[in-house]
Amino acid sequence: MPDASGRLYYKNNRVKQLRAFCYTAQAGSISRAAERLFLSQPSVSLQIQALEREMEITLFERRGPKIRLTPDGKALYELALPLVDGIDALPARFAERHQTLQRGRLDIAAGESSTLYLIPDLLKDYLDRYPNSPVKLHNLVGADMLSALRNDEVDFAIGSMLELPDDIAYRAVYSFDTSLILPYGHHLADKDRIELNDLASEELILPPRHLTTWRLVNLVLQQHDIPYEVRLEVGGWEIMKAYVERGFGIGIASNICITGRDELVVKPLPSVFPRRTYGVMWRRGRFLSPQAKRFIELMQPGFFDDPGMDRETEVRGDNRVFVPSAGATGAD
Repeated sequence: MPDASGRLYYKNNRVKQLRAFCYTAQAGSISRAAERLFLSQPSVSLQIQALEREMEITLFERRGPKIRLTPDGKALYELALPLVDGIDALPARFAERHQTLQRGRLDIAAGESSTLYLIPDLLKDYLDRYPNSPVKLHNLVGADMLSALRNDEVDFAIGSMLELPDDIAYRAVYSFDTSLILPYGHHLADKDRIELNDLASEELILPPRHLTTWRLVNLVLQQHDIPYEVRLEVGGWEIMKAYVERGFGIGIASNICITGRDELVVKPLPSVFPRRTYGVMWRRGRFLSPQAKRFIELMQPGFFDDPGMDRETEVRGDNRVFVPSAGATGAD
């Protein structure tokens, strides 16, 4: 605000003036206040004089080398000291609050495949590095996952998306081929190269229809007029592998679940089956907490360095690209 001379006193100068005034009042000496402020004595005197001119009051009585507060000075000191103390304590208080934010709980939504095959090693690394930051995994898929993201019940989600609503951002991090899994002794187990026609009329074991894998398999086989029969719909990859091992049928699975420890024959499928991407989903406009960013950076170092594509929704094969429309979603 302007004074009688038309000069402006800016907020940063006001803080300096009040600090010089309060330190002088506490020390009872301009020279000792200057030492505490690492300033020259004339600088402190000028700040106090500027404050007196602006307030149109006298703050100190000067009796030789000693000074003491006037009644106006005492009134201003009572008002100004909490402000100065608060500003001076701000860095320490912020550091304390920042440490609290750094240690906050991390909530991650993920389907079964991400929880079983992607997250364990990442989670171990994260908890080893940040033992004071607890994590809660929310086993969610489809509409439930979207609802949790939209309502900020989770920090982010990890999974595979076929269709993406406009209010959800997705960035692919991992990519997996799709394979045919067979029990030992199956008549296709010794075939060198699997063709689409080899799947005709075979009894398939697939995940539930609302998940991405079922929809992609159905899309590919229908586009190529391959008749097929779904003998079993099961709730996850591990169940699928168990029933394939027992001879109930054959499965079409993302390589995310192929561990090499299963009693199965694994055959590459034709390239018309697109690679499956798994990545990170979050609500557009959401502020990602420090712990969320740290976890995501473990998935892909430099993830936040390139702000380019935050809506990478294409699911790619060698020769085909499926670009889904916004709407319902499936996630494994």
